[in-house]
Amino acid sequence: MQTLPLSTFLLTPLPPPSHRRNNLSVTNFKPLISTFNSNLIKPSLMDSTTVQSSASSGVPDLGLVQRAIELAQLSPPTWQSAILSNIFIFLIGSPLLVTGLSVSGIGAAFLLGTLTWRGFGPSGFLLVAVYFVIGTGVTKIKMAQKEAQGVAEKRKGRRGPGSVIGSSAAGCVCALLSIYGFGGETFSRLCELGFVASFCTKLSDTVSSEIGKAYGKTTYLVTTFKVVPRGTEGAVSVEGTVAGVVASILLASVACLLGEINVAEAVICVLASQIANVGESVIGAVLQDKEGFKWLNNDAVNVINISLGCILAILIQQFVLHNLLA
Repeated sequence: MQTLPLSTFLLTPLPPPSHRRNNLSVTNFKPLISTFNSNLIKPSLMDSTTVQSSASSGVPDLGLVQRAIELAQLSPPTWQSAILSNIFIFLIGSPLLVTGLSVSGIGAAFLLGTLTWRGFGPSGFLLVAVYFVIGTGVTKIKMAQKEAQGVAEKRKGRRGPGSVIGSSAAGCVCALLSIYGFGGETFSRLCELGFVASFCTKLSDTVSSEIGKAYGKTTYLVTTFKVVPRGTEGAVSVEGTVAGVVASILLASVACLLGEINVAEAVICVLASQIANVGESVIGAVLQDKEGFKWLNNDAVNVINISLGCILAILIQQFVLHNLLA
């Protein structure tokens, strides 16, 4: 049996994003849907009276439902399919959304979700959904303890529009560049890598912060390693740092399984996220809440953090990975 070199496996290019968006599509299940419809409603057994009674009783037209499903799963996605898909998912997932977002935050998340679906299809949307579920979950851990210590997120962890935008700005830029084909297919692939890296960076930051505030035994200022109270800007803990790395690996693995990135790029996302988070901690310790930098709030720092992770991932992929495995 022929043995392929490691570089071939790691650097195997993924199909173009427009082709890979079929991965989560229900297009392959059209025969099943058609069979289901034909078995459930046989025209030969129905008369006009039955049809009228179904309409009057409020039973949905399965033909319309099928057409709605097909529209939502168009590949490549359209703005119409993206909006329709998000409306449906947000209605179904509203009980979960209200636990992690304010009303205005949900509005901002809807815009993010629509843009993500349009840019990277169902796989990109699912990646953001995984990020949201994990991030919301860790924020709720030991909430009473965090509130008592004054280090809990506001509104019991329900994020507002500023937090949503601050956490997704880099990803939104990558989605827009991909949607409008800026730089061609090659650059679109890099945008997808940057998109994944930005959310790996933010999830790692969120998890490390929340786990550190909940379980960190000792927290150190990243610039001096002086012991400081939990929740101090620029503070890190061993427990939080380890949890953040694990979270980044988890999300990068999900992106790899969804076909957004390959194995080598998943490693790049994890590496870039950790470098960016160290930079974010330094900014927090040196500049945040200091005279002349009052504008540098958490949302602004988040934008810097995820942008750094996004840009680093693209640079590492372009200038380091290819040279190492050439």
